[in-house]
Amino acid sequence: MKNLLFAGFLLIGLISFAQSGGSGFGLRAGLNFSSTGDIKASDLAEISADTKLGYHVGVWGRIGGRAYVRPELVFTQVNSDYAGENFKMQKLDLPVLFGHRFLKIFHGFIGPAFQYVLKTDLQDVDLGDVENEFTVGFQIGGGLNLGKIGVDLRWERGLSPNYVDLIGGEIEGLRLDTRPTQLILGLSYKF
Repeated sequence: MKNLLFAGFLLIGLISFAQSGGSGFGLRAGLNFSSTGDIKASDLAEISADTKLGYHVGVWGRIGGRAYVRPELVFTQVNSDYAGENFKMQKLDLPVLFGHRFLKIFHGFIGPAFQYVLKTDLQDVDLGDVENEFTVGFQIGGGLNLGKIGVDLRWERGLSPNYVDLIGGEIEGLRLDTRPTQLILGLSYKF
């Protein structure tokens, strides 16, 4: 939790700096096509997740000109399907993207994506506590800026699994990897 508070204060400071330097800040929202990891048991086959649609909404700041740093604070809901059982996870994401603008309207970026898990829920199944509430992944992508409106497409992947135990049921030792792989389509507005 201390890491999340630090990240939030860092983002607020960076946005304030961006306002004074003329770089900018704004709002972001969009859709994410995601699936979490497999359900695993030590002696059974894995159950893979089917990709489902989720959403995200948040704020961003941008520092720099042609080369820039863009921190974001985003609430994300991830959905996956395991053989008809719907898994939902709510999390806060803090990507810190390093990018470069070219041909005045296009940009590409890459950077770490910090994740703090708020809530996990698997339909009709009790879940234990997630192994690590705070994890790290990375994002890579590109986009198009037309005045105050921006559109981007990015891919996110976790750097390590993050398990939660499935409690009860007939089989002991089932674990679900909550770190998603996502294709993220976003729309942003610059103030």
